[in-house]
Amino acid sequence: MKKLIIAAGTGFLGQVLVNHFKDKFEEIVILTRGNSKTIDGIKYVNWNARNFTGWEKELENATVLINLAGKSVDCRYTKKNKKEILLSRIESTKILNKAVLNCQNPPKHWLNSSTATIYRFSLDKQMDEADGEIGNDFSINVALSWEKAFFKTETPKTLKTALRTSIVLGKNGGAFIPLKNLAKLGFGGKQGKGDQFVSWIHEEDFANAVNFIIEKEMTGFINVVSPEPIRNADFMQKLRKTIGFPFGIPVNTFLLKIGSFFIRTEAELILKSRNVIPKRLLENGFEFKFGSIDKAFQNLLH
Repeated sequence: MKKLIIAAGTGFLGQVLVNHFKDKFEEIVILTRGNSKTIDGIKYVNWNARNFTGWEKELENATVLINLAGKSVDCRYTKKNKKEILLSRIESTKILNKAVLNCQNPPKHWLNSSTATIYRFSLDKQMDEADGEIGNDFSINVALSWEKAFFKTETPKTLKTALRTSIVLGKNGGAFIPLKNLAKLGFGGKQGKGDQFVSWIHEEDFANAVNFIIEKEMTGFINVVSPEPIRNADFMQKLRKTIGFPFGIPVNTFLLKIGSFFIRTEAELILKSRNVIPKRLLENGFEFKFGSIDKAFQNLLH
């Protein structure tokens, strides 16, 4: 019997994966900080992502484990939040490593969240898994620590894959909704200089890529991004065009920093140039349904 476990699967990405996999697995278990219950045949099991409380038994005989746990980076980088961002990723990964090693029949394949933010700010070079250059700042160091916590424990019976995912664009969650609302209010111009690259992926391609990685038993680091990073100014212009809004007021770096302070987030999320490409997915024959931003916007808005 095929069994899928999604740790921290109640958020936007978890629901994207549940919708995709619900007919492909006989059993789906979501590890959640909420109450244990069963809804529509999906089992929700309480965990605190730090120690064993009984949830670990669910990993026995699982086909696939996907870990999405980690505090959202959409917050102010205060000392307290920085600590939570780091620890929520490290602790959940470490306790899952212990749980996997304790299993008689551990999950065959474990896919752990990571981030395309691991590569340096780049206007000049496309970053792939083979020769992408890792940078050095808070977000990058979190990503490095996260992947280290994942890979340093060897799990002989369980394949391991780190998903270096970019911004996932979806109809019901993620970054797309606030960007769409900004554009509708007339603030859909370039953000900052506008020359920074946006690495993105459509929610359907994200789910299809995860499915593809499982089927092909791909391991190691994989960039889960669309093949076409796009400059922020072009991204916003195409979004305005698809929405049918004639103009967009640009927001300069200074205003972005003030605005992000008031909405309790960080301007870095918009200003960093993520110029990342999915070399390994393409080399293995993965086909994107929404490879261009025009196609993605058409689908998400109509």
